[in-house]
Amino acid sequence: MPVSSLPAGVEYLRFLPELILSIVATLVMMIEPLTKPGKKNGLVALTLAGFAAALAAAVYVNGNPGPAFSGLLIVDGFATLFRVLVIGAGALTVFISNSFLNREGANSGEYYALVLFSVVGQCVMVTANDLIMVFIGLEISSISSYVLAGYLRDDKRANEAALKYFLLGSFATAFLLYGVALIYGATGSTNLINIRAAISSVSAGPSTMLVGIAAALILVGFGFKISAAPFQMWAPDVYQGAPTPVTAFLSTGPKAAAFAVFVRVFMTSFQHIGPGWEQMVWISALLSMTIGNFAALVQTDVKRMLAYSSIAHAGYVLVAVRARSEEGSAAVMFYLVAYVLMNIGALAVVAHVSGKGEKYLKIQDLAGLGVQQPMLAAALSIFMLSLIGVPLTGGFFGKFYIVKAALESKLIWLAVLALLNSAVGAYYYLRILVVMYMQEPGEAVADLPPLSFGVKAALLGPLAGVLLLGIFPSALLEFAIHAAKL
Repeated sequence: MPVSSLPAGVEYLRFLPELILSIVATLVMMIEPLTKPGKKNGLVALTLAGFAAALAAAVYVNGNPGPAFSGLLIVDGFATLFRVLVIGAGALTVFISNSFLNREGANSGEYYALVLFSVVGQCVMVTANDLIMVFIGLEISSISSYVLAGYLRDDKRANEAALKYFLLGSFATAFLLYGVALIYGATGSTNLINIRAAISSVSAGPSTMLVGIAAALILVGFGFKISAAPFQMWAPDVYQGAPTPVTAFLSTGPKAAAFAVFVRVFMTSFQHIGPGWEQMVWISALLSMTIGNFAALVQTDVKRMLAYSSIAHAGYVLVAVRARSEEGSAAVMFYLVAYVLMNIGALAVVAHVSGKGEKYLKIQDLAGLGVQQPMLAAALSIFMLSLIGVPLTGGFFGKFYIVKAALESKLIWLAVLALLNSAVGAYYYLRILVVMYMQEPGEAVADLPPLSFGVKAALLGPLAGVLLLGIFPSALLEFAIHAAKL
């Protein structure tokens, strides 16, 4: 059926998850003034119900794929996987946040509304089939994220994080928008399919130099959002300064959405000029892995170490992007699912241990956690082992499929360098296990409160996911391979 003749109901059905999240976010803001302090659990329940409804809608809509709104958005397997992923990351963030915000005396509806609106933007990004929609989704997500980073207004670290994130993010968005303007000037369209058709046209193709400059500017914009080198400078300060649940959110949902749109744009619109951007991605992948891993070696702050770890993992995913194949795109999807689960689970533990005012964020503060809280330490151990890539965890198969895709694309050196960097990363992840199990308990873990229901959910869900992906990876991989046919 032609796009223009689609019934309005079908178009809105394909936009249903975003509509649900937007309505629930608005309701949360309207109910917030009517809710007494200390009685915010109802808002948490409403937020989680909104995420559950949006998740169900995303799965249901996948049964009726296709474009919507004159081709501005598209629903396919690729969009559905990332929709489910970012909605899940948002829900897990809310589970972590409730007890954390109660502890800090900062629990309010505006926080949950911001998380909901940020996820709306991420869902728009992953379903976008037009560069204008990419920009709109990116801005919806980013503006909410800037505010979330500085949510604890009296915390100077959070204020600094929000300011740095906002300023550098604005510059990166300007690069992206300038690239979009140039590609529109070169091809006369912002639709991804139309851009690909224009670039591949032999008789009336646009200027190769102009298209190359546009692709480079767009690559800079995406490079910032995924915290890939040399555009990673904001990540350590922002992740360290933001409230820990926000750090968990920023390092998972927005990053996954940015990678999704990166892959869709470059594997669709710029597929025919692959040799022009392949080398830039190759260099960025190597720099990200190397800078991230070696900088993480010398960190003493857990959140800062995980920030540099996040940069390194962006490099691993870029290895699969550089493969420029359906296998590489499938590896990107598999790895990001595993990464979201293990990273958000690890930061859930950090949020619980950090204490009021987040006093205990040093690696040394985890000393003796294996004695005081053996179940909590076991969960963190599994997440760390998965981040290393130990067998029977999702991280192992994630790295395996990335290296496999690189080798199939004859990227021998990049695959070898990825494996060597992964070996370097093992040191700082294993250091956490040594501290937890081989040192005497310190002040931070001496009197930990019992785990709340939310924190338990934010641990058990990712823990089950990481182990299932490590034992039964085929179901997700088969879906990802099918979805990679962009």
